[in-house]
Amino acid sequence: MTLSEHYIEDEIHPIDIVEHLAAHHEWDFDRISDEQIAMAVEGQWRTYSLTLAWSGFDESLRMICSFEVEPPQDKMPVLYELLNKINDQCWAGAFTYWPEEKLMVYRYGLVLSGGHVASAEQIDTMIAAAVCNAERYYPAMQLAVWGDQTPEQAMQVAIAEAFGRA
Repeated sequence: MTLSEHYIEDEIHPIDIVEHLAAHHEWDFDRISDEQIAMAVEGQWRTYSLTLAWSGFDESLRMICSFEVEPPQDKMPVLYELLNKINDQCWAGAFTYWPEEKLMVYRYGLVLSGGHVASAEQIDTMIAAAVCNAERYYPAMQLAVWGDQTPEQAMQVAIAEAFGRA
């Protein structure tokens, strides 16, 4: 049975779907309001904080996936150059660094204008893509900021993407 088969009604609030997915995956979560949920997803490198919020104004489901990073001030230009290279490879979503909060953030918005409804599979894929991208590029960030690698050198660890099955 697919995740969306749990829903019989045509219109389920996207945050209700996210809450169901979090329970299904056994992620720690907190329903902050009717329009927002926060959860922790364990990755290989980090535990990622994800927040998803529904905006009725622009009919979009907004997601941020974040983790703490405290680069030395002299490494900020290298980090920003690396982020440009990373974002050139990300087709959906983008990374940004929030220096005041000391957070690396991956942001994505799923636009559902015109009364469209998100499926559980769409939302699950959106969350998985955020965690996958964070996992894929985390080692490059480490190499560039603390390993004294150039952004080009650091990207080599993220360049290999597996396709198919073994």
